[in-house]
Amino acid sequence: MKVQRVLCVAMLAVMLACAAVSQAAEVKIRVAGFGGTDTAIVEELIARFVQPNLTGIQVAYEPIPDAYDKWIVNALSAGTGPDLFYVDIFWSQGLFSSGAVEPLDAYLAKSQVLKEKDIIPALLNAFTYGGKVYGIPKDFNTLALIYNKDMFDIAKVAYPDENDDWNTLTDKLRKVQAAFPDVYGVCLSPEFARMGAFAYATGFKNFDKDGKTDILSKEFRDAFNWYTGLAEKGIGVMPADIGQGWGGGALAAEKVAACFEGAWIVGFLRDESPNLNYGAALLPKYPGTGKRGNLTFTVSWSMNATSKHKEEAFKVLEMLTSPEAQQWVLERGLALPSRSALVDNPYFKKTDREAVTNRIVFEGAADGYVMPFEFGKYGGDWMTPINEALVSVMSGQQSADEALKEAQKRLTELIGK
Repeated sequence: MKVQRVLCVAMLAVMLACAAVSQAAEVKIRVAGFGGTDTAIVEELIARFVQPNLTGIQVAYEPIPDAYDKWIVNALSAGTGPDLFYVDIFWSQGLFSSGAVEPLDAYLAKSQVLKEKDIIPALLNAFTYGGKVYGIPKDFNTLALIYNKDMFDIAKVAYPDENDDWNTLTDKLRKVQAAFPDVYGVCLSPEFARMGAFAYATGFKNFDKDGKTDILSKEFRDAFNWYTGLAEKGIGVMPADIGQGWGGGALAAEKVAACFEGAWIVGFLRDESPNLNYGAALLPKYPGTGKRGNLTFTVSWSMNATSKHKEEAFKVLEMLTSPEAQQWVLERGLALPSRSALVDNPYFKKTDREAVTNRIVFEGAADGYVMPFEFGKYGGDWMTPINEALVSVMSGQQSADEALKEAQKRLTELIGK
């Protein structure tokens, strides 16, 4: 009996020791990104597609509710940054040039489940700096015209379609607006993040070969005048003027017949206006070139250059960007897959409004002059003069000529002569 007790005690000690070793061997990988709706999404993504496929690795998501871009810079500088984190294309170059982000080329070269060729080239290039890959795009978005089908039906106006140019779309919106005195034809967010798509359709480039910006060019003026002209004609309206924060809110509230938004609107409308009968169309073409323009919005998963668990962190990154994970994100109506293999996704062949909208947004990435939503080392400072010019003109404070001249002066000062 005494011997048995001794054996039991010994076995218990061994088990406890093994458990302690096991716990000590488990690596914790910290993952950080946006707060808000991203919190539940990423946590479910980890629970479904990441954690079950890892052994000895515990993954924890740390959502940052406000000013994420400033938080990640400060955390990396202080040596307290997470192992993996979001990098928005909008401010990626400054972070990549700082040395705080780990190049991923060596990890991709030996990975069995994630190779450079697996990612849509244009998206991977967006996170390539100095010839090195610093991030894997987790997904992406472009812009499309999202419209209320019932309003077009009641007004007896043909739906917007891929053949529309700025003039024909304006005419359709004008007719719908005339049929609904308390409704505007389109929501016009006063920002380059929407208006810029039409500037690119003209062939406008943010910077010329000398790195200068010319928004007094005919190309930029044409887009600026058309966009603000919709407001001047009473066809378009800024969201703030109808008590809304963005185009999706204006469409859901049936304050407008259409808006320019990305696939992020799908989940929002499902929750906020499930009975809204909406459709989607590619952005209209610029009459002068017969081409469309668009913007690509994308965020990468990137790695901390000082992480103590880089191999484990890359395994987590592989799972976060797996085909299964991206398929789930797509069908949730959140964003579009960055993996090349998902270009022919069967989901895009479905005919329900959510699948059609996602397909249209996806097609927008390869139709016409499509540019990434980034402005080199200037970041948001480059857009500010343009955004303020849009507000000034659409609110009637300045003429287009006055606003553009002032914005050009500020851009010239920003960039230098």
